Amino acid sequence: MPAYEQKMMRELKLWQRKMMRRPGYFDRLSKRLQDKMNSWIPDKVHKAITVTIKQMIRGVLFGARWTTGSKETRSLEETDRAVEEKIKFYQKTAAVEGAATGAGGILLGLADFPLLIAIKIKLLFEIASLYGHSVDDYKERVFLLHIFELAFSSAKHRRNVFLSMQNWKLTSKNLPDDIQQFDWRNFQQEYRDYIDLAKMAQLVPVIGAPVGAVVNYRLIRKLGHTAIQSYHMRWAETQDATNNFRH
Repeated sequence: MPAYEQKMMRELKLWQRKMMRRPGYFDRLSKRLQDKMNSWIPDKVHKAITVTIKQMIRGVLFGARWTTGSKETRSLEETDRAVEEKIKFYQKTAAVEGAATGAGGILLGLADFPLLIAIKIKLLFEIASLYGHSVDDYKERVFLLHIFELAFSSAKHRRNVFLSMQNWKLTSKNLPDDIQQFDWRNFQQEYRDYIDLAKMAQLVPVIGAPVGAVVNYRLIRKLGHTAIQSYHMRWAETQDATNNFRH
């Protein structure tokens, strides 16, 4: 195995152990803080955000057809490099969007949620394409949903999602044909709770613009890194299957 792939496998194993880690003290503390913050926000705002998240993601993933580049024949190292460039581009895009909406206070700050979701989904489509997976495939879009969950969920939920993503070739065969059977309620609740904690300061006048830029930049980085490791895991599973076949 080339040196780059050996290094990648070491990083992948560390990441996999992290995904399997059970909630620690700070995870539980963050959850309590989130619950406290949620109690301060009017219920109608919660409902508006919940509906926005659900409809946006369903619409973007299963309604629209994104234009993505065709897969070129590259080594894993070259592909990773191309993916990193995409992530950097979308980080800058999200930072500009976060600063613009953050500068507008509460009304424009709320508009950031659907805009940022669209940026995140577009990034995932681009990354999937670079790794050679067709986003026209419904099951590949479900995998993108799982990457989304993995990046933006509590430690407890993250562990369960990670387990469902292992051996995806086999797991995907048992997916329901109807996307309505996907657990949308849990999905949007986990995402909303995770994002609320990071994004509420963006709604505050004056500090909203810099907070929006920095938070969006970091959230895109986190999503991109999660996607890289997720596709590395699938690559590693393919290598194992190939080696087992040869033996």
